[in-house]
Amino acid sequence: MKWLRKLSLAAALAALAPSPLFACAACYGRTDSPLAEGMNWGILTLLGVVLTVLSGIVVFFVHIVRNETPPNPPPPAHPTDV
Repeated sequence: MKWLRKLSLAAALAALAPSPLFACAACYGRTDSPLAEGMNWGILTLLGVVLTVLSGIVVFFVHIVRNETPPNPPPPAHPTDV
């Protein structure tokens, strides 16, 4: 049990110790690094995928709404056909 106490104390100290090594390039403030550039491209790619899927859903529902109403039936040829 003594080693568990030492391990938990070491883990708590490591978690509470501020260190710039734990921060990524975007969090640390270097916006010109390759990591930040890759993250920006990843965000733009995911945004494009989400917008493509949402626009497909919108187009589908517009198609359904437009085809929901049947065309007007032709008028009867003779009054007795009613």
